[in-house]
Amino acid sequence: MIKVGIITASDKSAAGAREDQSGPLIRRMLEPLAADIVEAAVLPDEQAEIESKLREMSDCLEIDLILTTGGTGLGPRDVTPDATLAVIDTPVPGLPEAMRQASLAKTPHAMLSRAAAGIRGRTLIVNLPGSPRAVGECLKVILPAIPHAIEVLRGKADECARLRDSAPDENRIDRPGSGLV
Repeated sequence: MIKVGIITASDKSAAGAREDQSGPLIRRMLEPLAADIVEAAVLPDEQAEIESKLREMSDCLEIDLILTTGGTGLGPRDVTPDATLAVIDTPVPGLPEAMRQASLAKTPHAMLSRAAAGIRGRTLIVNLPGSPRAVGECLKVILPAIPHAIEVLRGKADECARLRDSAPDENRIDRPGSGLV
């Protein structure tokens, strides 16, 4: 079971002026993973508060995966990536790159996302956009990689080479003539 924390960064939702729809959507999308949602928090767009909650979830609650939603744009209050980068030990750029690439097929505005992802201790932290539609689109892209990522962080994953070696010959990246032997 994957222990999950969800953080919604939104001044309006934190003040009760707007219902948080993205956090509950993340919860629903994680149901197939049989994830244990340990904590879900709605915070204002304050970098220090977001950093503090990320540290608490990772260090004290020993959560495997923290998904944030909101605060990934260019606005002056969009500080979620800054908070994430301040607390992680190691960046994992492939996750936000994959989300941006998939989102670019739908809107050129996707290239304006500052979403980040990284590891703090044994916790994977991933920033998702704020709108429910964009959360659904982006989480769908990265969700297949999450269980393996958590297994690797736990030190329990099988070697990736075994997966590659078991692929059908036409799909193998190390086949003769691929240039990747």
